[in-house]
Amino acid sequence: MKIINQNRFDRLPDAILFDTDNTLYPYEPAHSAAQNAVREKVVNTFSISPADFDKAFKEARQQIKDRLLHTASSHSRLLYLQRMLEIMGLGSQVLLALDFEQTYWRTFLSNAVLFDDVKELLDDIRLLGIPTAIVTDLTAQIQFRKVVYFKLDHYFDYIVTSEEAGFDKPHEAPFLIACEKMRPKGNCIWMIGDNPINDIRGAREKINAVTLQKIHKGAEIGTGLECPDAAFEEFAQLRKLISELGRSNDS
Repeated sequence: MKIINQNRFDRLPDAILFDTDNTLYPYEPAHSAAQNAVREKVVNTFSISPADFDKAFKEARQQIKDRLLHTASSHSRLLYLQRMLEIMGLGSQVLLALDFEQTYWRTFLSNAVLFDDVKELLDDIRLLGIPTAIVTDLTAQIQFRKVVYFKLDHYFDYIVTSEEAGFDKPHEAPFLIACEKMRPKGNCIWMIGDNPINDIRGAREKINAVTLQKIHKGAEIGTGLECPDAAFEEFAQLRKLISELGRSNDS
């Protein structure tokens, strides 16, 4: 674990916020498997080439993101797939769009695996009486499904999605709503996430959070304004830090 701002770790936090995707589990393996399953299904259904699928899907995704900007709906696979079918000249095809979306998320979840020691860390935090909340982008239904699939629904006190907040991170709304729900006893809030802009810089600027960046394959520690107060690769390292702070607080 790399502590960058030692002076920000002189006590246990009053509350902890967690990002979800690429923080609690690796996103890319699950996404790749899910996207491949949808591609195969669309290719077989319409007898098109994989390249034609990729082109239409990419165009559809970009159009939705450009239209909806930094909102939860801008991440909607259902909207991407509906628009993809329209771009392919097939109309909205709502039944097929729903079927393809279900294929995506069913495959995604079956290939999503929590990082080691996530539940153990959450047990440690719960025993210390520290309130926790998930602060995540995307729609509530999908993020709720992930939390239930991972059997984390009893580990977190609260969850705030960008659908509820009206904005994706790094907008202040998700962070402020989470703090309103948790009602921490003090102002020492930790934010644990992987994205240097959305999680690290966003939480520091909006709620003066102590920021901890989860580093994974292909990710680099943020620099400059996106530099975290600490960075870690394994949740066991975070468990050790919290244990040490707990002992120092008792002494």
